[in-house]
Amino acid sequence: MEAIKIVENGLEAKREIAHFMMEGFTKDEIYIFAHDENRTEHLTDALEISAVGVGEQGVFASIANVFRSRGDELRSKLESLGLSASAAERCEEQMDHGKVVVVASKVA
Repeated sequence: MEAIKIVENGLEAKREIAHFMMEGFTKDEIYIFAHDENRTEHLTDALEISAVGVGEQGVFASIANVFRSRGDELRSKLESLGLSASAAERCEEQMDHGKVVVVASKVA
């Protein structure tokens, strides 16, 4: 089970994280993505939520991400959380336009 929200900034992301938590997700089940890697890291740290890592993706996918473009890496991480390839593609397109994607997933 996963839920996706596309937002403009960290303030909106914080609101959606609170909403997901009210729906029963824990902070360990909520992930945030932005096209800029530094922005993703900053938001993840500031909002105290999880980053997609080896546990969600597996060793081989994590290693492969080192050699992928940022877009391919983002789609791979989104798919590892249970999103379909087409949903991951739509999210990545939104990130191309400066949006932030917040995903709550019980799959990981």
